[in-house]
Amino acid sequence: MSAPSLRARVRAEMSLEIKEVARRRLAVDGGNLSLRAVARDMGIVASALYRYFPSRDALLTALITDGYEALGTAAAEAEAAVPRDDLRGRWLAACTAVRTWALSHPAEYCLLYGDPVPGYAAPQETVALAARVVFLLVDIIVDGAERLEPVSSPVPERVRADLRRLIDQRDGDLPEERLDRVFVGWTHLFGLINFEVFGRLDGTIEARAEYFEHHMALMADLAGIPR
Repeated sequence: MSAPSLRARVRAEMSLEIKEVARRRLAVDGGNLSLRAVARDMGIVASALYRYFPSRDALLTALITDGYEALGTAAAEAEAAVPRDDLRGRWLAACTAVRTWALSHPAEYCLLYGDPVPGYAAPQETVALAARVVFLLVDIIVDGAERLEPVSSPVPERVRADLRRLIDQRDGDLPEERLDRVFVGWTHLFGLINFEVFGRLDGTIEARAEYFEHHMALMADLAGIPR
C-alpha cells in the first residue's frame, strides 16, 4: 500500500485540528457550535473550513462519531483487561470506564447524551456506535449464560417483540427476560452518569464513586450475574 500523498496528509492533519478546536468550543458553547467560532479560534476565515466540513452538521457528526468511538473503546478496553471468567468484574469494569470517560470529557459527553442540538439530526451511521456499550454488556451476559442466576419476570408482549428482534440481530441467544434486565442496567448506567455530569447529585450524594459502584453492582444482580 502506497503512503498517503502530501495533500492527503495535510488534509487529515487539518481535519484533526479543526475537530480539536471544535471540542474546546463545545465546553463554551455546548451544542450551539458554529463554524464561524471555530474558524475565529483558529485564526482563519470561516470559508476555509468548508473544504473540510461542508456544514456545521457535518462537523457535529464527526465529533459525535469520534465521541462514541472513544467511549466505546474505553469501555471495551477496560472490559477486555478482566479475566473472561470474571463476569461481574467485566461488567463493573465496562461501566466504570464509561463513567471515567464521561467525567474526563464532559463537553463531549454532553454532546452525546445531553439536550438535542436544535436543527440537527444524527445520521443513521451513528446508531451502531451509540449501541456499543449496551452490546458489550450483552456479550458479557451471553458469555456467562450457563452461570447466571435464574431470571423470571413478565415482559409485555410488544416489548418482548422488540427484544426478540434485537436478539436475532446478533450472535448468541438469550431469553427476552434476560435482555430486558441488561437494558435496565444500561439505562441506569447512563441515567446515573447524566445525574453526575449535569449536577443532579450536587448536595445529595458526596461519595460519588462508591455510590456508582454500588448501583452498578445492583444492576449486575438484576441481570443475574453471580457474586
